[in-house]
Amino acid sequence: MPTRDRLKALDEFTLADLEAVRLVLRGDSVIDWHRLNFEGDREVRDFCVAQEFNPDEPADRARMNAIKSEAINYLRRHFEYPIPKPVEQASIEELFSLAAGRGHRQTCACTILKCMHIIHHLDGRELLFMLPMSDQEIFHLVEEKVYRVIGSMLAEGFPITEFVGGRKNKDSLYTKLLSKRDAVSAQIFDKLRFRIVAREREDIIPIIQYLTKKLFPFNYVIPAQSINSMFHFKRFCQKNDHLKKFLSEMQAGADEEFTPTDNIFSADNYRVIHFVVDMPVRLPRKLLERAPSTAWALGPVVFVICEFQVIDRETEAANEQGEASHAKYKERQKKAVMRRLQVGMRELRTPPRRTEEPAPVSRRPERTMAPPTSEREAPAEQPRQGRRRPGPRSQR
Repeated sequence: MPTRDRLKALDEFTLADLEAVRLVLRGDSVIDWHRLNFEGDREVRDFCVAQEFNPDEPADRARMNAIKSEAINYLRRHFEYPIPKPVEQASIEELFSLAAGRGHRQTCACTILKCMHIIHHLDGRELLFMLPMSDQEIFHLVEEKVYRVIGSMLAEGFPITEFVGGRKNKDSLYTKLLSKRDAVSAQIFDKLRFRIVAREREDIIPIIQYLTKKLFPFNYVIPAQSINSMFHFKRFCQKNDHLKKFLSEMQAGADEEFTPTDNIFSADNYRVIHFVVDMPVRLPRKLLERAPSTAWALGPVVFVICEFQVIDRETEAANEQGEASHAKYKERQKKAVMRRLQVGMRELRTPPRRTEEPAPVSRRPERTMAPPTSEREAPAEQPRQGRRRPGPRSQR
């Protein structure tokens, strides 16, 4: 009889679990890591499955080996990088095991895995552009995957009080682009967005850990696009004897700072966990058959950017009070957009007459707008679970 899924208790976290959560909260890049800390075959298998590979399928095994070979060839072509035979001949599982060890072989294994991370990502991106599919078709595949995982969490009684997902409507897209200094549609990360409301604040970290195992791999969290205005990470870990012992081993550190937003429309007291993922999505065979034959060598996985918010119900209720409320947020944003449409981004001050010496220029001029990388949104078009409420609201 299959084992029921459940959230890991904090006392069950491994160092790898804690580092994955830390990366999500900070928006760091796995390329800057110097080692992996997976413990045993189960963690390695979970990571491969999160990449949309089944190690038991010969075709998937061949694809992973092809990515590994390309990584090794790249390192040799451009850097004449010396790779020991045991590392070159290692299976994927053995490569992860070496990356958790010590010495030169460990360094080589990590270097190869970093290159594999990039190659898999680029191939998936190239495949996406070669497919004769609309954004809406691709978005549907992402939504199916997300709703399947979150739906199973709800069915198993996970501590989630609300889940909302949706696509950004066109009016929200117009407003967002008009509020950005660089109005380029490719910079919008939340055309697809999902919000999970946890029962208690203490449930948030285990939920994020679970998502990195079952929904998206931590290594494809978009760097520099995370917000953590809820957890002082080091202080949080120090309150738990099990987590506390990992602090000195964490390669990305464990400081006290929040990961702040640069969105000038956000209220100072708005609190959220927010991150952007380039979600790996496995294409059904019938869709792959629509691609040119030259695309088949790229594998069956594409990547689609989407945004997640995880928050607890008490914090969510507090966010809807006063200046942090969605209504106040949209009011500030709309005023700024109208101002820009009417007078542009320049300062609204009359320049001094030139009959005298020019007035000194302030080194810190008043800002009328700043380039937020995301913003809170209008109601989601099609919430699938939970109460009918506004969709996820970006505060980057």
